[in-house]
Amino acid sequence: MAEELLIFSHGKLTGHLTSSLLAVAFLSSFGSSMLYGYNLAVVNSPAEYIKDFYNRSVVNRNGSGLSEESLTLMYSLTVSVFAIGGLLGSLLVGVLVTKFGRKGTLVKSTTLVFISGALMGFSRICGSPEMVIIGRFITGIHSGISLSVVPMYLGEIAPKNLRGFLGLMPSIFICVGVFMAQVLGLHELLGKEEHWPLFLSLVVAPTFIQLLLLPWFPESPRYLLIEKHNVHATITALKWYRAKCNIQAEIEEMQEEQRSLSTVNTVSVWHLILDTSVRWQVVSIVVINIGMQLSGIDAIWFYTNAIFENAGIPRPQIQYTTVGTGAIEVIAGLIGCFTIERLGRRPLMIGGFSFMGICCAGITISLVLQTYLSFMRYVSVACVVGIIAGFCIGPAGVPFLMTAELFKQSHRPAAYIVGGSLNWISNFTVGFVFPFLQMSAGAFCYLIFCGICLSVAGYVYFIIPETKNKTFMEISQMFSSKEPVIQPLVQSSPDQLKLKKMNSYGALENGFLEFDSSMSFP
Repeated sequence: MAEELLIFSHGKLTGHLTSSLLAVAFLSSFGSSMLYGYNLAVVNSPAEYIKDFYNRSVVNRNGSGLSEESLTLMYSLTVSVFAIGGLLGSLLVGVLVTKFGRKGTLVKSTTLVFISGALMGFSRICGSPEMVIIGRFITGIHSGISLSVVPMYLGEIAPKNLRGFLGLMPSIFICVGVFMAQVLGLHELLGKEEHWPLFLSLVVAPTFIQLLLLPWFPESPRYLLIEKHNVHATITALKWYRAKCNIQAEIEEMQEEQRSLSTVNTVSVWHLILDTSVRWQVVSIVVINIGMQLSGIDAIWFYTNAIFENAGIPRPQIQYTTVGTGAIEVIAGLIGCFTIERLGRRPLMIGGFSFMGICCAGITISLVLQTYLSFMRYVSVACVVGIIAGFCIGPAGVPFLMTAELFKQSHRPAAYIVGGSLNWISNFTVGFVFPFLQMSAGAFCYLIFCGICLSVAGYVYFIIPETKNKTFMEISQMFSSKEPVIQPLVQSSPDQLKLKKMNSYGALENGFLEFDSSMSFP
């Protein structure tokens, strides 16, 4: 029966955007990726209310309040513990996706959101600051998992001509999450003292919708075939996600990848690092994931209010200006999503990082000169907007997509562990170091970010090939050694096979053995 279902006309491995693909991309991004963006920004608006709650809770327990330094430290822990949880979550990705699958991991990890939401939502009633901190830590674990698993899942279910479009949807929803936190944090909505526990725990709503609907969709076909060897489930999943496409050709491409692997077992991070056949792929994800966070985007978010205040924007209006930058993030993310399949990955990465570097240099110049030239204050605002737009149009999402594309099935989970861990460590480092860097270097600290952005753009330009419309096998072959492992056998006999040179995974370069045209088959 399985073989009968595979009889389709021959054609290229391309596909159409079906309602099932779009629904899965929306649900997984809405219920997981969006929470990462939301939790990045949700603590900014109610900061003073949370500090006041911490102080009153300690007074009720001990009879005396916290010092200013202790209160600042406690609130800083509340903010930064999210990144610590994210690092732990990213380290768990390999084990989880191998055991439960891509979709299964997303569904099971929703439990973390409900636990964290309950802790933060009832923290004021219980008079427990610890519940807020633990809740932030747990939701950080969930974000660390989803930040890697969602792009992995979408990258595996998407046809190659739509992998870029679907792969950038999580980054759009991250921007939407930041924007939603900024909007809901307005004083007219949830930005009031009595509403901050609800504001923090609102993450359970999109996750509940995801939990209701996502289990009805199939698992990743590549996971089902290559790791679970379940051909029937693979065919069912492909028929669910595809419309009028050559399912037989796509399964043959997966089987070719399966044959090329020395083992279908998921490799560890240590083996990934030691595997010389994927050395340049590993170096590439290290560069782009570190560069994404060290580009200065977190520092810009940290310094936005001060720059707007220096530009002469009235303090009561700054919150609305910040919401405006959130809207620009969403628009830039949409532009990147709808142009990536036309322009490719490299132009978005090179252009995004280059534009960010130029704007970082512009901020330094404007901050130095704004004392002498009043209009430079507005140049600094334009540079802030430019950095945010440049980041969201490419560097915000393409690194996660490229991590999926540069590795085969057996290496992909370990690659996401490496990329995700470096992402969270770099995020935490920038947040911790930037205030000290700003005090010591002043406006010139942005020149460091300028140098990093331009360096990453140069690396992408010279090292990373374009992966648009390429299968995972073709991408691996672009990185693999060009030296032949086995010399072709020059035989005139028609019953001899002509072996082609092999790539570093031990697979034939074109994926098939060439047979002499005169050969006959029974």
